[in-house]
Amino acid sequence: MSANEVSSRSLVVRSLLFAPANRRDLILKFPRIGADCSVIDLEDGTPLASKEAAREGLAELVREVRRTGWAGTLAVRVNTSGSEQFSADIVAAVRSGVDAIVVPKLERASDLDPVVAACGRDGKQAIIGGIETAAGVLAAAEICRSTSHLRAVFFGAEDLSADIGARRTEAGYEVHAARSMVLLAAKAARLLAIDQAVVDIRDDDLFLRDAAKGRDMGYDGKTCLTPGQVKLAHRAFSPSLEERDFSARLVAAYVAASSRAQGTFEFEGKMIDTPLLKRAQAILAMPCHIHP
Repeated sequence: MSANEVSSRSLVVRSLLFAPANRRDLILKFPRIGADCSVIDLEDGTPLASKEAAREGLAELVREVRRTGWAGTLAVRVNTSGSEQFSADIVAAVRSGVDAIVVPKLERASDLDPVVAACGRDGKQAIIGGIETAAGVLAAAEICRSTSHLRAVFFGAEDLSADIGARRTEAGYEVHAARSMVLLAAKAARLLAIDQAVVDIRDDDLFLRDAAKGRDMGYDGKTCLTPGQVKLAHRAFSPSLEERDFSARLVAAYVAASSRAQGTFEFEGKMIDTPLLKRAQAILAMPCHIHP
């Protein structure tokens, strides 16, 4: 997939998977795993002593992944704005020709200025931003409206919890307000919203419960830490066959009602109007996943 293809269509990010930039063996598994967006991580995943070498080998690594014929979105996560690595990371990411650049821990709209400048005014690379601190959450609306290059944001609950000194719980009440604020900021700016990670990587039931909560809220996908979580995210953020069938029937019924000059009508025990039609149309437009 070329950067131009990413810019000319809507991104789909049910799963956002990270692998360290210094772990070529893991990154070359991206095609086999099949995440919607796979990220070569120059930030937390790569030790400081390995960052320079990882940058130098980034372009060739991207070419290796693409030579497999893989069609997913390929991204690079740079280090945080203001870090010593930030400028060099941006240059390496742009030159590598990846589809998207992931910028973590955004706290103000201006944090994105160097990335936008490096991409160029008409640049084809998308930006995915991380909202992961208290300052970032409070500035989320401004950040999400700041540039047309920004196509999605992800909510980082673990970093936020560390930032504010919260105790992490399974229920997640300690981050619920922030989780909602990031979602609303993204949706108001018509961006994709990617939900928090689940760090208990062996608890599939917990992941599915948390993903269901995120989808119910309106999130489009989830940050994933393992290949197994990618599969679970695709289940959670794809419509079931039952949802697709119901939506198809609803849309057909709406067309029939419109031909009779009915704007609102009853369908299978529900009163249907424009918002419910839009929801059904959105479900039909989502990628389909056959549940195991």
